[in-house]
Amino acid sequence: MLGLGLATAGCVRPATPSRLILATTTSVEDSGLLQELVPAFEAVHPEYDVQYTAVGSGQALELGRRGDADVLIVHSPEDEARFMADGHGADRRPVMSNEFVLLGPAGDPAGIRGIADAADAFRRIAVAAAPFISRGDQSGTHQRERSIWSAAGIEPAGSWYTEAGVGMGEALGIASQRQAYILSDIATWLFVHGGLELEILSRGDPRLLNPYSVIRCAQAGNPAGAEDFAEWLVGDEAQTLIGRFGRSTVGEPLFVPNPKPAS
Repeated sequence: MLGLGLATAGCVRPATPSRLILATTTSVEDSGLLQELVPAFEAVHPEYDVQYTAVGSGQALELGRRGDADVLIVHSPEDEARFMADGHGADRRPVMSNEFVLLGPAGDPAGIRGIADAADAFRRIAVAAAPFISRGDQSGTHQRERSIWSAAGIEPAGSWYTEAGVGMGEALGIASQRQAYILSDIATWLFVHGGLELEILSRGDPRLLNPYSVIRCAQAGNPAGAEDFAEWLVGDEAQTLIGRFGRSTVGEPLFVPNPKPAS
């Protein structure tokens, strides 16, 4: 497993806690939410030692397919549906959402400021051949970007279009350095934007809704732990944590908790 990070909570644990492997999209780590969720879960369930790797959703799903992860937090709905249909997931539950935003330099060479239609904004960027940084890593953000290019009727290519192949935080840094446009989840942007020379130029298109799911993997090595984590994540404690996360650091919530179904 590449890039495994170990998170621990300040609580008394069993002598040999059971290892639980979580693969999550980078935005959950880059925003700081993961560093809140994992210790909170371990405080309630000290019988588990959560080890996590933060990668693009496509890579996280691949880890699940191979049996190299027990549970996933991802935000690539079409890929998730395919994962479930192919029998790789035991179950999939909605956790939270936020939005994608289209960022760019203050000078806005493509003239997209205030345009709510994401496909129209992308089309103008392509016509202007203005620099654009793509995640290029099969992440949920990359897949959403690709779907918007498709809606715009454009296959992006040329010197103006760069596939960075990196996580969200690093990609934002590249876009700032190159004064380029980029699609980002709002949580990562709000958490890391200090010092970056980018602005939100387009937002609000329904295409930019960004839902996250928790998936228990069918080949989980620790199925009991995966079930406990998924159940906790959609429960009241985690949902309250998600709903307030960001208020003390950036002044507003970074994610919207999943609404409970009517009883």
